[in-house]
Amino acid sequence: MKDNEQKQEFLFGKINYTILLIGIGVIILGFILMSGGGSDDPNVFNEDIFNFRRIRLAPTTVLIGFGVTIYAIFKNPKKS
Repeated sequence: MKDNEQKQEFLFGKINYTILLIGIGVIILGFILMSGGGSDDPNVFNEDIFNFRRIRLAPTTVLIGFGVTIYAIFKNPKKS
């Protein structure tokens, strides 16, 4: 072994990666909630694209997920 060999450290701590994965999961959940509601026939309009889940809940879920990931990035792993 070399005397001047340095131990590689990760940029974030374990808690940061855990929070980051939770945030990514919430973002994915928001996009899943946003999907669907289309129509097979382009001449038929489907009102389901304007329901509460796709207009309010899904975008709010995605924004919350982005907030959680930003928190995970800014959280200092040295301060618990």
